[in-house]
Amino acid sequence: MAGERRVLTLGGKGSSLSSASVFEFAIASPPMLLKIDPSALARLSSAPSNQKSSSPPFKFQQSVPDFLTPEEARASILLLLYKILLGGSSSSSSTASQLSDILNNETQTPTIDLDVARQDDLYLLNSCWPGVALHGICALLDHTASSLATVADAVAALSCEALKADASTAFNFFTDSGDGSSDKDRVAVANDFKVLLNGSKLRGNLQCDQVYNIPIIHGRLRSLCKSVHSSTRVELNSIPSAGGGASEDLTALLSSLAFALQNLGDSSWTRAKLCLQNLAKDNLFPSLAESFSAGCPDLDSLKASINSFVSSKMEKSYIRSLHEIYNLSEAVRKILSWEATVSFISLEGSELMENGQVGTQVKEDIDGVSAKSDKKKDKKKKVMGKGTTVLMQFIKDRLQSVPSKVVDSSALPERVAQGFLSFLDLKDPGFEHLLQKVKDVVDSNESRRLPKLPKGTRDFAKEQMAVREKAFSIIGNVFKRHGAMALDTPVFELRETLTGKYGEDSKLIYDLADQIKLNHRKLLDGMLDICGVPSHKVRTICSSIDKLDKQSFDQIQKEMIEEKGLDAKTVEKIGSFVKLRGHPLKLLLELKKEGSEFLTNDASNQALKDLEKLFQALDNSRCVDKVVLDLSLARGLDYYTGALRASETQVLVSILGDDISLAAKLVSMCWDAKLKAEFMANKRLTKHFDRAKEFGIPWMVIVGEREINEGIVKLKNKEAKVEVEVPTSNFVDELMRLMNDNAAAAAAASR
Repeated sequence: MAGERRVLTLGGKGSSLSSASVFEFAIASPPMLLKIDPSALARLSSAPSNQKSSSPPFKFQQSVPDFLTPEEARASILLLLYKILLGGSSSSSSTASQLSDILNNETQTPTIDLDVARQDDLYLLNSCWPGVALHGICALLDHTASSLATVADAVAALSCEALKADASTAFNFFTDSGDGSSDKDRVAVANDFKVLLNGSKLRGNLQCDQVYNIPIIHGRLRSLCKSVHSSTRVELNSIPSAGGGASEDLTALLSSLAFALQNLGDSSWTRAKLCLQNLAKDNLFPSLAESFSAGCPDLDSLKASINSFVSSKMEKSYIRSLHEIYNLSEAVRKILSWEATVSFISLEGSELMENGQVGTQVKEDIDGVSAKSDKKKDKKKKVMGKGTTVLMQFIKDRLQSVPSKVVDSSALPERVAQGFLSFLDLKDPGFEHLLQKVKDVVDSNESRRLPKLPKGTRDFAKEQMAVREKAFSIIGNVFKRHGAMALDTPVFELRETLTGKYGEDSKLIYDLADQIKLNHRKLLDGMLDICGVPSHKVRTICSSIDKLDKQSFDQIQKEMIEEKGLDAKTVEKIGSFVKLRGHPLKLLLELKKEGSEFLTNDASNQALKDLEKLFQALDNSRCVDKVVLDLSLARGLDYYTGALRASETQVLVSILGDDISLAAKLVSMCWDAKLKAEFMANKRLTKHFDRAKEFGIPWMVIVGEREINEGIVKLKNKEAKVEVEVPTSNFVDELMRLMNDNAAAAAAASR
């Protein structure tokens, strides 16, 4: 009886396509039903068209390569449809509907036969098909490799138990040094194995490369899976293009994945052979070796797949080359299944053979029927790791679903092998349960969980702490010298808080370096006004512009037109402005040149005047070169809510006017003398006194019009009742003398 067909909806507003969705659609049985979101068809209908449709229609005929598997073919056609929805013209809705019909037809289609209304649409289909087919297979590989990487850890852990390997020596070698010199993925693999094997009493003295190299091989695969996933996600959801550069780049990345899969298969196959040799020594399950040789791919088959891949890649037959990697992944899956089979029988079958109870006892044990045993057998029971024990019980429960008539030892290997080949098949509905069980065991926070550093944190040894304390002391003093106030934020933050503010892929960790981008809110508002953005859309358009550090302008342009309703001319003008960035003084001159539209807008004109004062002050402070004026900067975060405590500022440079350049010059002289200083420019003297009182700033350097004309400054400390006028040229020396005298007097008074 056919199962109910599930549904995949493509093209919804704000939606994207993932490798997991492509894989699920490609392998579903019965096939999934495909639906196109109405908003996607509406976007196609409203897309600009520069060419009238011709009659009769053009014919697009493309044979699906016969070497592709059914799931590879379905994934490729699905991607072709999705690309049409992303980048098609107003006449492409018919093409999309035809492709949808092909995918909803349960009969395998060897040829894609479409009626296309426009020559441009025909060109788009012909040019993007090779890349689309490539990306479809890549999506399958992405999902397959990441799934195998997770399952491979569990299978290898069972082998370590079966081999009685010296696992602690192997995995304790890989630790996070905290100084950036260790491989994080290798460390993560080693930590996961410590969790799986924690509490095991099966540890022996076996030392072999196939165990020692697990963190290296599995860690490398993890790292590559992350890279492949990131690149695949971009390619799946990008607008179709005719170029082949992306295909070559993706194939180069997948070359590394191919060799990593080969290494995984080699390692798994060798561990399985070691387990078989141990069984052979005890003359247990002799038929298992024959079944293994007949059913498990050997190392030569892995090498043949690699050679086929390399040959196809050298011939620039990229689709076939990725197909060979997909075949390789299937071979590796079978090897992992056989490693699991041999390990399971080594752990559960050998004891039963020794006691001469293979017939009924094996059947009862595997079928989940509790077997009665005496206290002696309980004492001899093997104690596995807490993680592997959970996995073994899950496997036993899973094997119950496999029909069996096991009556002797010769039938056991075949039955167990078929069970593992079934539920280690990614197409099997039960595979996801196994995958989730492995993740649950590794990520569990129960008592078996070994101490593991959370992401974003690390431990520091005493040598590292000495360096850190010195560095942070210097940094803290510099900030305090410039009037900064201390703010202590939590190491851990709610995920929704960070992703809501910055997005999923935001880089919240920066190198310790000057990387200051600057823009003016009024300049941004004026720019959008000049471009013709309605006032009620300014905020939402700013959110689009803010994505330019993560997405191309083409993607942002599509969003502003299709989702936010701007016309193409307005968006094009915005694009010409947001590309402007550079040295503050140079870009400011360009924005203020005669005929500039920024001068005709009140908001942007005022912003340019403000920026001119600021940049002159920065120039006087000798730090303008560390700032970049960037008109695409549109971020207006309210993440920080204000000061938490008063500053440690010693000196307030008070300018009775608006001469910020003079203020910057004087405060820089204070900073050069290592004084903690800040400045304020305001015509009202009471404002300066209020600020000094509010923040507990003892000393003031007051400069008004008279002081400027006479070349002097007034040094004032209201609490110490000190007020003197000194030449501007040496006011810092005099200020430091007064501060020292005042400190000495306070110390004497306290005695």
